Amino acid sequence: MTIDFSKYADGLVPAVVQDAVTNKVLMLGFMNQEAVDITHATGKVTFYSRSKQRLWTKGETSENYLLLKSISVDCDNDTLLVRAQPIGPTCHTGADTCFNEVNQNNPADFLWYLESVIAGRKNNPTEKSYTASLFAKGINKVAQKVGEEAVELVIEAKDDNEELFLGEAADLMFHYIVLLQAKGYSLADVVNVLRGRHK
Repeated sequence: MTIDFSKYADGLVPAVVQDAVTNKVLMLGFMNQEAVDITHATGKVTFYSRSKQRLWTKGETSENYLLLKSISVDCDNDTLLVRAQPIGPTCHTGADTCFNEVNQNNPADFLWYLESVIAGRKNNPTEKSYTASLFAKGINKVAQKVGEEAVELVIEAKDDNEELFLGEAADLMFHYIVLLQAKGYSLADVVNVLRGRHK
């Protein structure tokens, strides 16, 4: 990742912080190279405070930290997108975001996050990953697993055990997303079909 810190006179670049799950913009800060390095080293988002004239880790006094998930740089190499998990409210006023927005976790947002995790297991497999092992077995095994989970969900639907029913529904959803990824498709592709049918 190449960051052009020389583009601005103070050697700082803007850093937009986004919730890694809800995608809500939490705040805007500024970083120099040292702030980026410390953020990567500690896993806690650190900025250079222009008012304090020093490095400042978000949450260093309140303990409302921003736990780093990823940092990417824009096309001009002079602005950062920091994706993080907020621990508590982000704004010093007590608001969820510095823009006074509510940062609620829409349950549907987690599906998009889960999809990105599954895609990561496909593209960067590890030996201990169950998901990676499914991809390694091929499309037939992945499809078979979806079929098995669908049958198990139907069986549980005939009873009144909420825990078992929801557990099987979650298993089916998980393996369905794996199947989409194995075929090279995404949830967005399915949503587009549904939108096309919704008249």
